[in-house]
Amino acid sequence: MVEHPSDYPWSSYHANALGIKSSLIREHSVYTALGTDAAERRLAYGALFENQVPDKTIEEIRAATNKAWVLGNERFLQQIEALSQRQVKPKPRGGDKRSEKAREKDIHSV
Repeated sequence: MVEHPSDYPWSSYHANALGIKSSLIREHSVYTALGTDAAERRLAYGALFENQVPDKTIEEIRAATNKAWVLGNERFLQQIEALSQRQVKPKPRGGDKRSEKAREKDIHSV
């Protein structure tokens, strides 16, 4: 979309990092926790955007979002799966059907 949140005219970045007043933006509790005063909060908020998110991370976020999968570490996935009683990630695909172990399994399952 844009290179930096400040390039997007409808971003809350202008209010949260630059201190530009907007009747549409209200300080969220997570934002107010960033610092003890407005200047400290603006600096902390702006610092959140100083590093670029790696392409691999963006791809993981997009894949999880597009397929409605949960994104997180294995422990988190297990917790969400237990709480929601639903599958939260894709099952492993296929396998080596030509391996000796796979052929043995096929023979015994008939």
